[in-house]
Amino acid sequence: MSKRTAPVATATQPADHRLAELDRLANLLDSRWGIPGTSMRFGVDALVGLVPGIGDAAAGAVSLYIISQAAKHGAPRPLIGRMVANTAVDFVVGSVPLLGSVFDLFFKANKRNMRLLREHFETTPDSR
Repeated sequence: MSKRTAPVATATQPADHRLAELDRLANLLDSRWGIPGTSMRFGVDALVGLVPGIGDAAAGAVSLYIISQAAKHGAPRPLIGRMVANTAVDFVVGSVPLLGSVFDLFFKANKRNMRLLREHFETTPDSR
């Protein structure tokens, strides 16, 4: 067993670490498990969506946490608006019993939101 050394701290490391944590959360919600024999993936969002009312509300709350963290770390309002819109579509369509869980297999709002957030930080690195 090798001993791991601590990475050298950089100016962007804290922001990168926070983004990595949000990426892990988005992955858990949208793409944690694969369907054998297919390239399709699903996450907790699709599973809890099977519980009427409560499941979609819980997943939506976690999605709003990701958005709040994006705002806290300097994401501009138009980007936050797009993230809210993605989450709203996921919540509204996801609330339809069974159809919503199938929709969650294809429309991965949290992964979309993290892609938007990463693209923003890659094009405007001073905004971290």
